[in-house]
Amino acid sequence: MDDSAKRRLTAWLGERLGEPVTIRTIERLSGGAIQENWGLMLVHGDGREERLVLRRDSAATIVSSRSRAEEFSLLEAAQREGIAVPAPVALCTDAAILGGPFFLMRRVSGIADPRLLVRDDSLIPDRPRFGATLGAELARIHAVRPPRPDLSFLGPPDPDPAMARIQAQRRNLDRLAAPQPAIEFVLRRLERDRPRPAAITLIHGDYRIGNIMVADGRIAAVLDWEFADWGDPDEDLGWFTARCWRFGREDREAGGVAARADFYRGYEQISGRRVALERAPYWEAMAAIRWAIIALQQGERCRTEEKPGLEAALSGRMAPQLVQEAMARIAAFGHA
Repeated sequence: MDDSAKRRLTAWLGERLGEPVTIRTIERLSGGAIQENWGLMLVHGDGREERLVLRRDSAATIVSSRSRAEEFSLLEAAQREGIAVPAPVALCTDAAILGGPFFLMRRVSGIADPRLLVRDDSLIPDRPRFGATLGAELARIHAVRPPRPDLSFLGPPDPDPAMARIQAQRRNLDRLAAPQPAIEFVLRRLERDRPRPAAITLIHGDYRIGNIMVADGRIAAVLDWEFADWGDPDEDLGWFTARCWRFGREDREAGGVAARADFYRGYEQISGRRVALERAPYWEAMAAIRWAIIALQQGERCRTEEKPGLEAALSGRMAPQLVQEAMARIAAFGHA
């Protein structure tokens, strides 16, 4: 962020907060494959310091990602429900400030790096308890149900969320340059064998280690709400337990950090409903194929130089492995 943008941001913040402020430091934060995150040290007129995160679109984003204004509203709604999220501070939709919309939230201390969290037991000393806490927090998200006037931008819930997800993935495939027959096959199987939803709730859409800030062995905040929507809560459960989000810890099926049974136990205690174990393979197959399509999108963005860089290039190379995993999960709920 150049000096001119920093001056515009400082002036806007001062007007928005109703007091003179100074940005002492501003730095690009790691992570944020789809959006940009910037850390700010803000100094108020009375000398009080405040650590904030500025979140804005990257140079190229994914079509299915929610806008920053919508993500800000989701944070506000989650905070009202007592869900652990960074406190939303301010939203700007004036492109003259930084070239596009952005919002600010309070910075939460902790560790979100999944490769550290799955391997370092000192960061999560009590993994059974932590696994249950992860399930309980997800159940609190799923307690939000339509209709919700504050979330009207989500639109009316689809009565067949699995089919809606499949149709969305087919649209994403149509935007890719190369045909993907193996993915088309998996999507056809998912269409044929799709389950009826147990309920329609708010789903996070990307609830996984890497989007959970951890401090002192507990959840400090649930991050990155850009894929939230009305949907089948089992989709979030399957996303969290999918093999692609275990980061190499196959012995811990719940996000690489805990046992599946502990995760489900915490979820059931808060949600009051039994987790349908027989539905897990379906939604884990959906998770793998959805991530495969995102990986292909990232790889294509790298090739077209919309998002150059090693991370995007490596993401594109993950797709075949993810398709193979989806095929394996298909075998768990039927015959090809």
